[in-house]
Amino acid sequence: MDYKEIYQEWLANPYFDEETKNELKAIADNDSEIKERFYKDLEFGTAGLRGIIGAGINRMNIYVVRRATQGLANYIIKQGGQGKGVAIAYDSRRMSPEFAEEAALTLAANGIKAYKFESLRPTPELSFAVRELGCVAGINITASHNPPEYNGYKVYWEDGAQFTPPHDKGVTEEVLAITDLSTVKTTTREEAEKAGKYEIIGQAIDDKFIGHVMDQVVNQDAIDKMQKDIRIVYTPLHGTGNIPARRALKELGFENVYVVKEQELPDGEFPTVSYPNPEAAEAFALGLKLAKEVDADLVLATDPDADRLGVYVKDMKSGEYIPLTGNMSGSLLCDYVLSQKQAAGKIPSDGQVVKSIVTTNLVDAVAANYGCELIEVLTGFKFIGQQILKNEQTGKGTYLFGLEESYGCLIGTYARDKDAISATVALCEAAAYYKMKGMTLWDAMLAMYEKYGYYKDAVKSIELKGIEGLAKIQEILDTLRNNTPKTIGSYNVVSARDYKLDTIKDMATGEVKPTGLPASNVLYYDLNDGAWLCVRPSGTEPKVKFYYGVKGTSLEDADARSAALGEEVLSMINKML
Repeated sequence: MDYKEIYQEWLANPYFDEETKNELKAIADNDSEIKERFYKDLEFGTAGLRGIIGAGINRMNIYVVRRATQGLANYIIKQGGQGKGVAIAYDSRRMSPEFAEEAALTLAANGIKAYKFESLRPTPELSFAVRELGCVAGINITASHNPPEYNGYKVYWEDGAQFTPPHDKGVTEEVLAITDLSTVKTTTREEAEKAGKYEIIGQAIDDKFIGHVMDQVVNQDAIDKMQKDIRIVYTPLHGTGNIPARRALKELGFENVYVVKEQELPDGEFPTVSYPNPEAAEAFALGLKLAKEVDADLVLATDPDADRLGVYVKDMKSGEYIPLTGNMSGSLLCDYVLSQKQAAGKIPSDGQVVKSIVTTNLVDAVAANYGCELIEVLTGFKFIGQQILKNEQTGKGTYLFGLEESYGCLIGTYARDKDAISATVALCEAAAYYKMKGMTLWDAMLAMYEKYGYYKDAVKSIELKGIEGLAKIQEILDTLRNNTPKTIGSYNVVSARDYKLDTIKDMATGEVKPTGLPASNVLYYDLNDGAWLCVRPSGTEPKVKFYYGVKGTSLEDADARSAALGEEVLSMINKML
């Protein structure tokens, strides 16, 4: 059927509720809107679903959620895992509780027990719960830092990480095989509970999760000595982090934690920001105002599902608060954690630091300094989780720290996704440690640059919406793939990696070797003078992203090199548009 026929089917079929039909009737004279909602199914990709909330097959709604859950249930049953159950969490977004309930009821209707959190919870706690409860899978209803009109549906497998091959492909195939939404199974909560297939979870999991977060502390003595002197400003950005972050900080002994009141309570409209993203400066406006009032040492913001953390740190010389990128805060934490473990004699001979391919090379230098193996994985924290699983299965390799540039890291192995609650605790601990030495976190960052080199990393993106946009994004990748550039701006391309074709080509010798990583539509260029560029389509937004890094001789030199490379990359791409 074409999009108009599917639209009419939704209007006519008694399976769809009246509220949905009324929403669709309201766009009856808008062909382009009908087409956008019905020209394709909302893509069930490598992480699950993410899209605008609304009626239609290309939107997030209860029917699309039921279909995704039915596909997951079918796959679980084929894997013989229906006896293990599925954990379900959700965030503060519009329709998140409703989508979580629909997922639970579809699972119950298929004979699979659903363990649903009583109220909103952070993403890392869902990851923890999957393993703690011995579940075969997990579902998290969240759209992370997307604007308010979005929601999403992430699938986790029994190791606690977002699903990877072959499970992602297997579940996707089962979802796509469901062509008639009205055939999806569901039931009532009463019937699900009567059958023993629906259980509410909460405090018991909370207590264990927070316990593991606190176990990652590497220098409690520093906290004990400085707990009255460190001043912390924190905002959950209307999301899930408020209760767990404050609880962990309080139980560890931090006495001066100031929460941004205007952003404290959960609110899916995110009224104080246009974009609830800890990478965005506007997300910190209220926090910085409060920080200046209370003379805070650092300002922390977790995104709505509390897996990513943004941070500003005070520079005592200027009195200003300086933002740290995810690359900077991740490297700072990695160096701090490893330094403390080294001091305690707790870095094993097979210690590992794991990062995504678009993450700063500064962390490579940190890992080398502490004698740790540096492992690169594809973008997506699930691949870091996959490395932890590999270590467990083979008995080789001890995971010590993992990070990706998009403001996410994980210190322990209790969860298998990035954890902003743990990162919040760790940064406050690091602040206490350095303050004990008469240093701020910014001083510590500068000391790292002096020791390892002035690395500067950035990302630019081009947004290309709709059907035409997707085609244009692919055209950019195809053009670069078929015509490898010899130079990018003022840099020479030393080697070119194509993760889709599994090749690394030495541009001087022509030698080709495999990347050793799973296939992914990503291109990466190693440039001279320690610079690099990576091109990849976003997995969650209609964007093509350009990640790049340089190594300078000073902060000013690194800034200048980075700015120049960024402009040169955009100029190169604009010629293709």
